[in-house]
Amino acid sequence: MHLLLIHQAFVAPDEPGGTRHYELARHLVQRGHRCTIIAADLSYLTGTPISGKRRLVTEQNLEGIRILRAYTYHSLHRSFVWRVVSFLSFMLTSVIAAFRAGQVDVVMGTTPPIFQAVSALLVAGVRRRPFLLEVRDLWPEFAIDMGVLRNPLLINLSRGLERFLYARATRILVNSPAYREYLIDKGLAAHRISFVANGVDCSMFDPLADGQAMRQIWNLNDKFVITYAGALGMANDISTVLQAADLLRDNSRIHFVLVGDGKERPHLMAEAERLNLPNVTFAGAYPKSRMPEVLSASDACLAILKDIPMFRTTYPNKVFDYMAAGRPTILVIDGVIRDVIEAAQGGIFVKPGDARALADVALRLAEEPELATAMGLSARGYVLEHFDRGRQAEAFATLISNLVPV
Repeated sequence: MHLLLIHQAFVAPDEPGGTRHYELARHLVQRGHRCTIIAADLSYLTGTPISGKRRLVTEQNLEGIRILRAYTYHSLHRSFVWRVVSFLSFMLTSVIAAFRAGQVDVVMGTTPPIFQAVSALLVAGVRRRPFLLEVRDLWPEFAIDMGVLRNPLLINLSRGLERFLYARATRILVNSPAYREYLIDKGLAAHRISFVANGVDCSMFDPLADGQAMRQIWNLNDKFVITYAGALGMANDISTVLQAADLLRDNSRIHFVLVGDGKERPHLMAEAERLNLPNVTFAGAYPKSRMPEVLSASDACLAILKDIPMFRTTYPNKVFDYMAAGRPTILVIDGVIRDVIEAAQGGIFVKPGDARALADVALRLAEEPELATAMGLSARGYVLEHFDRGRQAEAFATLISNLVPV
């Protein structure tokens, strides 16, 4: 069986970001299947080139996974319009790259960005192969709720493209149970929708590691470290974290570490400097392979999004990493991921946008380390049972196999 995945934002272990597709692809290859991934030749998080010399298509091999890096116009972080230009450039070059993949059995597209799913549909149609559409975020609804997409004509066109793709997919894959309900409400038949949750390779993380080496790098040996690991973008509401840090500036023990990169990082760093915050460190982006070190150096971890209704449907990757690392989550996101954390007794929920409440929870965990430790270990046990990537990969492999034409 040969799976072709078109995914502009594919992340390898030596890059920053979520590695869901690498882990699923590795599982397929380990079981004797083939997997080719068409990805951008630029980092989706930082916008920097993945390899030295840029060509129309550059080939890599990662543990048996064939990766074809398609040229992508370097404008991802300039503005919304130029971001779309970058997406459209990959939509075109990914089709060219896909026809270098050889014979394939299933073509998989993933959204967002939604344009790459159009590429996958085109390739699947030309090759007369099944088209698996993975919905990782509910686009364009997220963009509309955030106010990024406001033009009525563009909204109607985007929703039309969404419906077009749903109607033509052989099967739709979602990573959150709320997405499945959303699609059913849109009129899609339940039997066309498969659910393989976001999760984590628990074997990467040691919940007993103390992270002293990373603490020394950050010069935070005696601090209660609260780590946010993820994108620094419009959706992530890091400004509320800075407000909470401002409220805690007189507590010399609590320190926030922001690990990651993104379009908003320069503005956030400027704001932290304006506030003269002594308790915030912008640590930069780390590859996924180093996240065990980063999280082991943390006493608690933070997941936060803006207070937008559609964000209540998400299963953020970072939360499962936090749980696997055995660290309690300060969860500033309502919805289905709150259900997970509360079922696991693995953290504390904070109402989104409430800096005062966030500061109070940070103070409570710093003053009750036994509670933080107990929550972290409980989270680890829960994620091992319900969200381990190995089990999810088995379900994914079964789904792909069932789509292969007889």
